[in-house]
Amino acid sequence: MPPGLDRAILSLEGLALGDAFGESFFAGDAVERLQARRLSAGPWRWTDDTAMAVSIVETLIERGTIDQDELAARFARRHGAEPDRGYGLATHRGLSAIRAGRDWRSVAAGQFGGEGSYGNGAAMRASVIGAWFAGDLDRAATEARLSAEVTHTHPEAIAGAVAVAVAAALACRRDCPTGSSYLEAVLNYVPDCELKDRSGAARRLPVALPIERVVAALGNGSRVSAQDTVPLVLWCAAARPDNYEEALWLTVSALGDRDTTCAMVGGIVACRAGHRGLPAHWLDRREPLPTLDRGVQTASG
Repeated sequence: MPPGLDRAILSLEGLALGDAFGESFFAGDAVERLQARRLSAGPWRWTDDTAMAVSIVETLIERGTIDQDELAARFARRHGAEPDRGYGLATHRGLSAIRAGRDWRSVAAGQFGGEGSYGNGAAMRASVIGAWFAGDLDRAATEARLSAEVTHTHPEAIAGAVAVAVAAALACRRDCPTGSSYLEAVLNYVPDCELKDRSGAARRLPVALPIERVVAALGNGSRVSAQDTVPLVLWCAAARPDNYEEALWLTVSALGDRDTTCAMVGGIVACRAGHRGLPAHWLDRREPLPTLDRGVQTASG
């Protein structure tokens, strides 16, 4: 069994649970249920965040690295099988084009007038990469960049994927720093950009700050950009590093792109909380994950 697989599956479980948990709060009574901390009955359906993370883990199982051609093919195949998982319009069009035979390089690079996408889609699936390569932070950052480029070529989106991957890699380690030191360690691997500047501001926000003020300073994914999403994710992961439930309640209370922010935080914090830290009564509500290629199953698969 590949040495990073157990960690990657743990991160995938946390990511998928956070994804489905956050998605369950896209409802008219979301604020009321948040105030009461009342869960919906389920089943909680996971989204494209999980679907794409599954393809990453399968690629790592098959190749031991992010083979971009392999990953693009897996993304396109899984999208074709279940296109109703909540893919954004640009991703839907891009993966449809790849499935129709276009090269992923031209598809990704041609988005948004040739600037490439700076959406949060590359970051939302990156925690499993950090978990797999937790023993080598430089490698985790490099592999995250490779995974991002298949769909998101804009530097901000790539920076977001690197940040989430390194955050997860650090969370796997016994010597993981905490608080602002944790955020500083993550940002050491993130290239200079708006996302890094905004994430740097997260270091100065107290963990007890009301979430509304955190959102005002960092964003909550409402713009579906990496710059508007990842800073909040890093702050939430640093604020509640050891308690999966508390980290997810904090994250979802920011509202915004709540399935994606919760997927990212879930994939990071699970690496520290462990399988026992994932609440069983939440897992019971989440729909099962697919069986991974080559007969490897997730804990709920």
